[in-house]
Amino acid sequence: MTQVERVLKYLEDGKKLTCLNAFEELGITQVAARIFELKEQGHDIKTDRKSVTNRYNEKCSVAEYYMEN
Repeated sequence: MTQVERVLKYLEDGKKLTCLNAFEELGITQVAARIFELKEQGHDIKTDRKSVTNRYNEKCSVAEYYMEN
């Protein structure tokens, strides 16, 4: 199974994906690139910005990807 296929299945299962859980759960470090490829293929993937605190206790935001079922 390719990285693109893993990301698509994950999203189709109703799960939300960020760069962190993409690495932890799917072993993918360039999730934004895989999302771009899926969007180019015509998949309707939504993106929200999520506010998080990093390891240095600083506020930052990350992209959270999902598909509406």
